[in-house]
Amino acid sequence: MKSSQNYERVSPRFINSLSDNEIFVFGSNLQGHHGGGAALIAYEKFGAVWNEGVGLHGKTYAIPTMHGGVDDIKPYVDEFIDFAKENKQYKFLVTRIGCGIAGFKDHEIAPLFAKALELENVYLPLSFLEYL
Repeated sequence: MKSSQNYERVSPRFINSLSDNEIFVFGSNLQGHHGGGAALIAYEKFGAVWNEGVGLHGKTYAIPTMHGGVDDIKPYVDEFIDFAKENKQYKFLVTRIGCGIAGFKDHEIAPLFAKALELENVYLPLSFLEYL
């Protein structure tokens, strides 16, 4: 386990504003109906697009979490990590995706982001880092 106390890339617990290069990474549903939780914040404040449940929109990146289990979420997290690798100009602030309305626990979702630890432009929630 990596010591989260020494980890420099921790996403804020509450994100109310973004710098020009920052992207709000949130859990969505495949339909892109951003009606609650972080998805609603993404829609109301940061440019998430209604009916778009995957990928970069405005200053947000949607990762679907409402359509199945962890194995169903993993390909979308992998796609995000690949996107972050290719877009180093952005600083990705990952929220506790899947750990609100979707009902998953941090220890279930955190391992999906293990490869993101290698990326300097991805910031993870402290609660995820405790399991990585």
